[in-house]
Amino acid sequence: MRGRLHWLIFIGMLAGVLLGLILSRMGATPAQQRTIAVLDLFGQTLFIGALKMIVAPLIFFSILSAITSLASAGRIWNLGGKTLVYYLATTSVAVAIGLILVLTIRPGHTARRDEIRQHWQEQKVTLQQRYGEQEEKIAQAERQGALELLRRNLERVIMNPFASLAENQSLGIIFFAIVLGIAIVAVGPAAQPVVPVIGAINAAIMKLTGWIMAGSPFFILCLIASLVGSLGAGVFETLLWYVLTVLLGIAAHVAVLLGLCRVLGNCSPLRFLRGIRQAWMVAFATRSSAATLPVTIHCVQDNLEVSPTTAKFVLPLGATINMDGTALYEGVAVLFLIQLFGGMPGAEITLSPVLTMVIFLTAVLASIGAAAVPDAGLVTMVLVAQAVGLSVEYIPMIFAVDALLDMFRTSTNVLGDSVGSVIIDRWTRNRKQPSTREP
Repeated sequence: MRGRLHWLIFIGMLAGVLLGLILSRMGATPAQQRTIAVLDLFGQTLFIGALKMIVAPLIFFSILSAITSLASAGRIWNLGGKTLVYYLATTSVAVAIGLILVLTIRPGHTARRDEIRQHWQEQKVTLQQRYGEQEEKIAQAERQGALELLRRNLERVIMNPFASLAENQSLGIIFFAIVLGIAIVAVGPAAQPVVPVIGAINAAIMKLTGWIMAGSPFFILCLIASLVGSLGAGVFETLLWYVLTVLLGIAAHVAVLLGLCRVLGNCSPLRFLRGIRQAWMVAFATRSSAATLPVTIHCVQDNLEVSPTTAKFVLPLGATINMDGTALYEGVAVLFLIQLFGGMPGAEITLSPVLTMVIFLTAVLASIGAAAVPDAGLVTMVLVAQAVGLSVEYIPMIFAVDALLDMFRTSTNVLGDSVGSVIIDRWTRNRKQPSTREP
């Protein structure tokens, strides 16, 4: 069953697209709304809810198990340092690729630019009414500001680890797991009896993940059908070049990641893609790096032969701070909005090398704090927009295609985490020869 699961997921995705297109052609009828509600019950409520149920304990016990298996503080800092360097480097590359493409393609200078600017106030009201939930998230982020957001994140990290576990606050969980793991290692032999218990709990959580994933083809069908049915095919009419720019940037960054996997990880791109295909499909459908984390750990350990210690440390950390796709998207989106609305009230901005560098830096830093959940990129984009003086009132322009692009950027985030685990595993184990076992 496990060997066929990725094919069943793929079939479920195709069936979901077909069902979604049928629903979109029905229009906003009561029958369509009831069908989408049923699909959301199985997809969003049951499947995503079940995955999120195990994310917090999985992150905690995975990192704790990884650190206690290292046995020395020196090895802990070695693994952690290399992980952070890799993540910062690849996120920077992703943002640079996105900025180069958006400045070259200039999607904001569309043929309909003058028409959009002329009728923006009426169009903004319509968008805010249709995408009220996203608008509320943007408003909350704007009220907080960068300093307040930083303060709240620090509070979540250091004040109450039990609240972090209860609320799925990944940064707080990771911080407490790392600190507790280092303390267990520092205590020495007296703390060794708890190490097998930690490993056993972690194994039980992974077993639970397998049970949840057994029904994933049907649940993913529901997720895709609901999304396509809600969006319809008309979302590309105005934002086609913007969507193509983001997707081209993501494709270019994926090519870079696969090259790094070949050169630094000594793993062929074909073997790598075969190994993580199940995690990629789940990430694409769920739009959540955190919800995909159990599947990602399984794929890199079992299919790519990454050591459990590396996988359990690198991947939970990556699901929280390594957001290559999100960072790329934020830079492209803000520059696109400046190109489209530049000179209008709240967008009195002239593009320059300095402003582009500000966008680059804030996109890299903002992506680190992005939650590994759907629509998180919209919230952190507020910080990038505010850094260059762009009013957040223009962000609703991209709401219509954000859910679609979120699928691509989340799957890119997971791919980047997986490449990182392969590379860092080779660095830490100093492997000389590539493994030849096919997944």
